[in-house]
Amino acid sequence: MAKTRGRRGAREPRTANVAGGLAQLMPDPDRPHAWTLLIDGAPQSHVDLADPAHLGFEYQRRLGHLIDLAAPPGRPLRVLHLGGGALTLARYVAHTRARSEQQAAESDGELTRFVREALPLERGWRIRVRQADARAALARLPDAWADLVIADVFSGARTPAHLTSVEFLAAVRRVLRPGGWYAANIADGPPLRHLRGQIATAAAEFSELCLVADPAVLRGRRFGNSVLAACDTTPPVPELARRTAGDPHPGRVEYGRALEAFAGGARPVTDADAVASPEPPEGVFR
Repeated sequence: MAKTRGRRGAREPRTANVAGGLAQLMPDPDRPHAWTLLIDGAPQSHVDLADPAHLGFEYQRRLGHLIDLAAPPGRPLRVLHLGGGALTLARYVAHTRARSEQQAAESDGELTRFVREALPLERGWRIRVRQADARAALARLPDAWADLVIADVFSGARTPAHLTSVEFLAAVRRVLRPGGWYAANIADGPPLRHLRGQIATAAAEFSELCLVADPAVLRGRRFGNSVLAACDTTPPVPELARRTAGDPHPGRVEYGRALEAFAGGARPVTDADAVASPEPPEGVFR
């Protein structure tokens, strides 16, 4: 197990000024080796150094289910993470699927240095972190390189506009192998225009989609995170729904006609009309 200065004595919060704002690593009072990363007060990642398989955030658990279902248990994967943060999901893949080859694109090099100093990766994990914009990182990879592309990119608490378009997803699709999966963390609240638009955008590039979210978010009752998965093969919806229903905060899986109805005729987003995801309401992270 990796050693870290973050475990010394009584654990104190750590802070650093990074390109994206004020980064904070806050100790989890319920888990002695776990930390939460915040940027300007917005929670970004949760990492348990003693148990990389523990996914503390609701949306990360749902992405973890997709990782688990992307291939038979234990089989190594090639994974591209767009957005690095505390590298929670890269740690999860490395821990649960030994010998996986992973790349993470994080535009904030100061954040990466801060995280890796405080929460170092274990030796032997094949995780390469590049300081790069997500679209620039996609452009550098060969065709059909990845089994899975995970997009979890936020500038502050918003996903940048250029990572919400059909052109962006075309670049993702080029990098995916046949049968590979794209999964994205999407934050939105009522009236859910952004989320509906992202469903339509993914449908313009992929033949199969499913959405995992809290029922209250889907009903437009609160701001929250949804996970959108896209591929060109039939997704394992029954098993995904079973796992999601068993989460500490149970979610719902929308698929097929129900997902089409939810999208409500939204149109795909292009680079010409893309905007950043909505600003979270004041106080949503308190």
